[in-house]
Amino acid sequence: MARISQHALKQAAQAGIISEQQADSLHLFLQQQDSHTPRFNFTHLLYYFGGLIAIGAMTLFMNLAWEGFGGWGIVSISLGYAVLALILCQRFKNQGLVIPAGICATFVICLTPLAIYGLQQAMGWWPSSSQYQDYHRYIQWQWIYMEVATLVVGLILSWHYRYPFMILPIAVTLWYMSMDIAAMLTGHRPDYLFRALVSLYFGLAMILIAFWVDIRSRHCGDYAFWLYLFGVLTFWCGLTMQDSNSELAKLGYFVTNLVMMLCGVILARKVFVVFAAFGSFAYLYHLADSVFQDSWLFPISLTIIGLAIVYLGILWQKHQLSLSSKLRAYLPLALQELLASKAH
Repeated sequence: MARISQHALKQAAQAGIISEQQADSLHLFLQQQDSHTPRFNFTHLLYYFGGLIAIGAMTLFMNLAWEGFGGWGIVSISLGYAVLALILCQRFKNQGLVIPAGICATFVICLTPLAIYGLQQAMGWWPSSSQYQDYHRYIQWQWIYMEVATLVVGLILSWHYRYPFMILPIAVTLWYMSMDIAAMLTGHRPDYLFRALVSLYFGLAMILIAFWVDIRSRHCGDYAFWLYLFGVLTFWCGLTMQDSNSELAKLGYFVTNLVMMLCGVILARKVFVVFAAFGSFAYLYHLADSVFQDSWLFPISLTIIGLAIVYLGILWQKHQLSLSSKLRAYLPLALQELLASKAH
């Protein structure tokens, strides 16, 4: 959705399209809408930076000192944090502060693995000598219980509060679970290539789920954003890490990135375009460095292709509305509504 600046509204008022009072009211309304939608501004930067530090403190940055509290101590501290976060979440929700409320609810979901780990330690159910800090580092089957509990808590809280940011820890947990299930089924820690393959198929599944969520939530919040982000990240990394000496396979990699770029444009999802651009340039660099390293025609050919793509963009801009409407007429109604909502 395009953003309208205050300057543009003033220009519209000066042109007599709207009154100055309408311009001021519309600007105030748009500011209130922006406060509910993630934007790259200083306020939202503080929200997410502070929230991620708090979440990281109880997940990625957890150290061995916490083992000294014992199982029940870890459970008690986790529950105390969770209660405090839920109180803050409800308070922020009542004040209309959607993003801080969502961050607090997400914090509770991220606390769940620690609480379950403490419970297993307290009850004597922990099956190995691993510590909680290994949860985000190593692939092991015993993390399954922590992951299942996280998914349950995440789904319950997401159903109750319905904040898009809460989808992120659910997506990460599903990725962890896919790796751990692979380790459980194979009976050993998967090697590098197998993990890349698991990430590839998991990412593809996540992208399809994100597309389904995108269609279902097309009339409300952007609940698919984090699913797309994590799905594309895991799919692209898994695809890029595949080992192949075949030029045909490398060409397939390039074509896949082009398809991703096209999907990103159609769905108005920049994450597809960003990763696809990296992959495309990596393939072109491979051609220049290995396949056509002694060819003076290759850079010239790329220049011509690049200019041709620019000209194609000019033609598309001129006929975008007519071509888009004709193409969308062949799509299902739900997909037409989704694309129409992205076009405004």
